[in-house]
Amino acid sequence: MDADVRREGVELRQLRCLVAIVDEGSFTDAAIALGVSQAAVSRTLASLERALGVRLLRRTSRQVAPTATGLRVLTQARRVLAEVDDLVRTAASGHSSLRIGYAWSALGRHTSAFQRRWSQSHPETDLHLVRVNSATAGLAEGACDLAVLRRPLEDRRFDCAIIGLERRLCALAADDPLAGRRSVRLADLGGRTFLIDRRTGTTTTDLWPPDSRPATEETHDVDDWLTVISSGRCAGMTAESTAHQYPRPGVVYRPVRDAEPVAVRLTWWRDDPHPSTQPAIELLTALYRKD
Repeated sequence: MDADVRREGVELRQLRCLVAIVDEGSFTDAAIALGVSQAAVSRTLASLERALGVRLLRRTSRQVAPTATGLRVLTQARRVLAEVDDLVRTAASGHSSLRIGYAWSALGRHTSAFQRRWSQSHPETDLHLVRVNSATAGLAEGACDLAVLRRPLEDRRFDCAIIGLERRLCALAADDPLAGRRSVRLADLGGRTFLIDRRTGTTTTDLWPPDSRPATEETHDVDDWLTVISSGRCAGMTAESTAHQYPRPGVVYRPVRDAEPVAVRLTWWRDDPHPSTQPAIELLTALYRKD
C-alpha cells in the first residue's frame, strides 16, 4: 500500500484514540476517557497502525509506551487535533484564537498589558495564555500556537524571535542574611544549594566559575520551588518575570548584579507559523522596549 493510500485511511477518531492511550496510560483508562469499550480502543489503534504501516506503541503487562515512530506521530496527532478543535471553535464563535504557552512565568509585569492591548487591537482573535511545564511550553505537544521561552531551542523545527531581556534575580528565604541587601553577586551565593528545573529553567551551574559552583537539587513545579525556598533549605535563580507573577510571603527576590540578563523568546513552528505571530512579536517587543 503506498503512502497516499495509507494517509487517506487515517481518521481523527484514531488520532484521538492514540493520544488518549498515551495520556491515560492504559487501554482500560483510555476506554473510560473516550466512553467506549476497551475492545474498541484496541481495534481503533490497530486500524491506525495498519493505515500508517508502522507500530506506534509497545505494550507489556504493566505499561504502554510509544515507540520512536509513535512519539513522532503522537506529536503530529496533538497538533492536528488542536487545529481541528480551533476550527470548530472558530466556526461556532466567528472568532479565531491564539494560544500562547509558557512554562513558569508568562510575561511578568507585561502580562496584563499584553492581554489588554491585544484584545483592543485584535478583537477578532481570542488570546489564551496556557501554562505547560515542558521544554517547549506546550508547542511540541500541540497545546499552543506560540510559546514564551527563556532558553534557546536546538530543535530546528522551531523558529523564534527575541522580544526582550529580563534581569536575573535570586530568590531567597525572607530571613536569609542576604535578604536585607538591595542586590547580590554570584560570589555571594556560591555556598548555597540551588533548586533548579533542568527542563525549562534558565539556571545552570555554568553561571559560576568552575571552582565555586553551588550544589543543586531539581524540581519541576514553581509552587514547590517557592515552598522549598521559603523554608530556607535552598535558594533559587530565575528571570525577573517570576518575581512579578509569583510573589510569595517568606520569599524575597534580589537582582544579581553580575549575572547576564535572560533573553525572552517567542517561538513557533517553522513550517506552520500562526497568522498572528508577527503582530504578537511587534506588540511584545514594544512592551519590553519600555523597560
